[in-house]
Amino acid sequence: MKKSRSVDVKPPVVDDGSFYAKHQKIYPRKVSGVFASLRTTGVLTLLGLYYFVPWLNWDNRQAVLFDLPARKFYVFGITFWPQDFFYLAMLLIIAGLALFFFTTLAGRLWCGYACPQTVWTEIFLWFERMIEGNRSQQIKLDKADWDSRKLRLKVTKQIVWVLFAFWTGFTFVGYFTPIDVLGNALLSFSTGPWETFWIIFYGFATYGNAGWMREQVCIYMCPYARFQSAMFDRDTLIISYDGQRGDPRGSRKKGADPSSLGLGDCIDCTLCVQVCPTGIDIRDGLQYECIGCAACIDVCNGVMDQMGYQKGLVRYTTENTIEGNKTHIFRPRIVIYALLLTALTGLLLFLIATRSPVELDIMRDRNTLYRELPGGLVENVYTLRAINKSNIDRIYQLSATGLEGLELIGKHTVVNIPAGGVTEINVNLRLDPAVLKRPSNKIQFILESGDGEPVKTIQESRFIGPVIR
Repeated sequence: MKKSRSVDVKPPVVDDGSFYAKHQKIYPRKVSGVFASLRTTGVLTLLGLYYFVPWLNWDNRQAVLFDLPARKFYVFGITFWPQDFFYLAMLLIIAGLALFFFTTLAGRLWCGYACPQTVWTEIFLWFERMIEGNRSQQIKLDKADWDSRKLRLKVTKQIVWVLFAFWTGFTFVGYFTPIDVLGNALLSFSTGPWETFWIIFYGFATYGNAGWMREQVCIYMCPYARFQSAMFDRDTLIISYDGQRGDPRGSRKKGADPSSLGLGDCIDCTLCVQVCPTGIDIRDGLQYECIGCAACIDVCNGVMDQMGYQKGLVRYTTENTIEGNKTHIFRPRIVIYALLLTALTGLLLFLIATRSPVELDIMRDRNTLYRELPGGLVENVYTLRAINKSNIDRIYQLSATGLEGLELIGKHTVVNIPAGGVTEINVNLRLDPAVLKRPSNKIQFILESGDGEPVKTIQESRFIGPVIR
């Protein structure tokens, strides 16, 4: 009697009313195909940038460094200061809009290809396969009794995981402390308390999330899985099983005509379940656990090739397409997101490109509109806040213009502002009220530096005084 082929599939989960299912380890089968290649390219690119960028130098300093004690944030040739927080706020808004745009267009692209949880889990799975073997070998190893071989493989895997997680934590801190300085301090066991804490914390988080928790993070901890459906519509590209073509399911010989057997194209091989990193069956319909990695598409297309059937039993499609209706790619939500995303990205790039190395904020004394001085002059009082955003100390000259005979009075009209420094300047403006044509008049404060590359900024304010008729 021919021995039947056994397939390892998760047992059905019994709904006992609890909010958290007991964890069952998932052994994702390795898959190859178009989407697997894209995912591998994304993983290698993102991890390559993460681990390589801190070692780049730019103008004799680390190219990307967020120096919190010095309040300097270096991004290649640009230095940002705490006063530039506005740019970070814009960047976060753009990132949010990008997430909405791509999710509405093609589902969970972020989760499947770029999410840190997905990226690091792929690497940890690669280590696991390299040490313990493929899916069937891992299952067999876990079911086997403990012996020297099993102990050796398990310990080796844990050591590799811990070392890689530690290197991840070290690299993370290297974005905030110069990585060469951090490396020397680590070798001499002289890292500071916060550096030590964050290396351990970030390393432990990587080890726990990517090594042990994996799909649990996506299913139970990530909020994105819960509200993603609010961004989907019937024209959103999702990974879906074509039930009309695939059902009824059943095994058959290679090349067999399914219609003659009363079957659909699905041979019920369960490979789509075995390759899924969250362990779901895509044939049950769209589920919030699906991270959009498209592994099920690759493996199903491979099976269809072997059987001589048309590809696409599991594919990227839309609800409207499955139901035979027309799909609309360019719909109002997509257009609005695209326009906002383009406009904000262009605005951010423009603001950074035209960013002035000096900033001047003006606060006029609101307690007194103006003062009448002996001799008939009128005086306004101002407090100016000057910020030097350059990387060098600069000497600035302050002046005012806009009205005839305007006189600037102050002890510090020439100020030396250190790199990244903030200086308050108290000044008075005096004027003969005979030149005023209206109670409130537009004036300009000019702050300029002549040393090195000339830097200049002009800010408007108001001068208030009586109108003499």
